[in-house]
Amino acid sequence: MEVRQLEFFVAVAEELHFGRAAERLHIGQPAVSQHVARLERELGVQLFDRTTRRVRLTGAGRRLLPEAHATLTAFGRLRAAVAEPAGDITGRLRIGTSEGLGDRLDQVLDQIATLAPAVDVRLVSLPSVERLDALRRGELDAAFVRPAVPVAALDTTAVWNETLVAAVPATHVAAARSSVTLADLAGTPLRLSPRQANPGLYDFLTGLLQQADVEPQRGPDIGSVYDALAEIGAGPPAWTVLYASATERLRVNRIAFRRLDVPALQTLIATAPGPKSPAVQLLVDSCVAAG
Repeated sequence: MEVRQLEFFVAVAEELHFGRAAERLHIGQPAVSQHVARLERELGVQLFDRTTRRVRLTGAGRRLLPEAHATLTAFGRLRAAVAEPAGDITGRLRIGTSEGLGDRLDQVLDQIATLAPAVDVRLVSLPSVERLDALRRGELDAAFVRPAVPVAALDTTAVWNETLVAAVPATHVAAARSSVTLADLAGTPLRLSPRQANPGLYDFLTGLLQQADVEPQRGPDIGSVYDALAEIGAGPPAWTVLYASATERLRVNRIAFRRLDVPALQTLIATAPGPKSPAVQLLVDSCVAAG
C-alpha cells in the first residue's frame, strides 16, 4: 500500500465524485480510478459503491476513512520532521525529456529555480525507450513518460493529461473546424515518427485508427517535426499528430492545428524505485502541482 493511494481514497471519499477528486488532486480521473482500484485489490475489499449516478462509501470504506486520515496526518508530521528546507537543496537534477512539453515544463523549472536555486537542472532529450533505459542505468534522475504506459522497475507518478491535435494544411477542409475526427482525415496521408521514437503514442494512434476502421495512406516518416510541418504546409496534402503543448509556441505558415477528437493522454514522471533525494522529490511535487 502506498501513501498516495490513501490520498486518492480520501479525496474520493470526501468529494464522493471521482471527477471532482481528480480536479482537487490536479491529475487525470483515470489515475484516481486506477489507484483506488489498486488499493481495493490490495485490501481485498470494495471501498465504494459506484453507479452512473452516484458514488458512496461502503462499510469498509467508512471504517477505513478515519484510519486513512490518521495515517496521512502521521506521515505528514514524519515527512516534515526530516524534510530538508527546499532552499538548502543542492546537487544536479538530470531530467529526461522529449520535445514539446510546453508551458508545464516551464512551470516546473520555474518552481524548482524559485524554491531551490542551488539545484543544477540538466535536461536530456532522448527517445522514450532510451530515456527510460538511461534512468534505469542511473544516468538520469527522472524522466517524463507520455503517453502513460506500463513501466518496469521504476516508480511512476501521474502528473497531467494532454490532448492531441492534428496538424493539417490550412487549405484542408478540416481546417475550417475547431475539432476533427480520424474519419475526417481518412482520405489524407498520415505522417508519423517511426515507432521506435515513441512506441506508446504510435501504438495509441494506430489502435484508434483500427477501432475507427480508418486505414489512411502512410506518408514519409517524420524526423524533424519542424521540417515535416513545413513540408505538409507547402507540399502534397498530409497531416500529422502533435501534443497540444507542443503547438503552444509553434507558428508555421500554411498549417492549422485542430483538436483531435480522441481521448486525452496521461503524462507520468518516472524515477528510480525507493526513497527519493530531496531534489527528485521536489521535481515530482512540482510536476504534480503543474498538472
